[in-house]
Amino acid sequence: MSAQRIVTAAVLTPLVAAALLFLQTPYVAAIAAALFLCGLWEWSRLVGIEEPLRRAAYLMANIALMAALPWGHALPLFGIVTLIGVIWWLLATLWLWRVDFGRDGSGWSRSLKLAAGSLSIIPAWCALVLLHTGGPTGPRWALLALGIVWAADSGAYFVGVRWGRKKMIPHISPGKTWVGLWGGAIAAVAVGLLGAWLLIGIKPAQLPLMAVLALITLAASVVGDLFESLMKRHSGCKDSGTLIPGHGGVLDRIDSVLAALPVLWIAKGWLDL
Repeated sequence: MSAQRIVTAAVLTPLVAAALLFLQTPYVAAIAAALFLCGLWEWSRLVGIEEPLRRAAYLMANIALMAALPWGHALPLFGIVTLIGVIWWLLATLWLWRVDFGRDGSGWSRSLKLAAGSLSIIPAWCALVLLHTGGPTGPRWALLALGIVWAADSGAYFVGVRWGRKKMIPHISPGKTWVGLWGGAIAAVAVGLLGAWLLIGIKPAQLPLMAVLALITLAASVVGDLFESLMKRHSGCKDSGTLIPGHGGVLDRIDSVLAALPVLWIAKGWLDL
């Protein structure tokens, strides 16, 4: 499994980096929308919707919302939606404390989970667009945001596998350990500081703030990962899909990113980076 993860990451990471750095924002937005919507398609199955027509209707409704947002180039609206996403992830954190909430599979719980899927996907997409279009360093900020999340995921995985013993939240995600969390935090801060210096060129005095931003992003990514794990526990699925070798489905690969992007964009403005 580790070999598959490494090979897949080695292939996909340069492609994503090249797209972010060299493509214009509309193309990045289109590619990201397609990827995120693939994750949303998998989400609808986790919710318990099996009929392709109903899943397609849910997907089309979200496509319509995403297509309406850039109408007239209304970037302030993107910011509002991103803020809504941050509020949603704060609520999702509370949901993690009530693991049986929404487990019953009733129509009400399915509707709530479908809304959760939209609130996870659309604000993350808006945040990525806002990061990428944010001036000359925008594409590099978008890459750095993903780099922090990737580093946190990889650090947590490999450190946890090697040294992890004490489980963090075993009733939601049995594989996550406290040692892994610390490994992810160290990796996230290291990549955040190095990337901010090499890619963004921030001043040395701002490096402590960058470390804070990396830790905030890490915390958000953990919530996103755990929330998808909770949805998988509710549905009885191990992975959201099988599309990406060594990683499972698309949603398994982007769950951390969905929470991290809106939080990073808001925190970046708050910290004046």
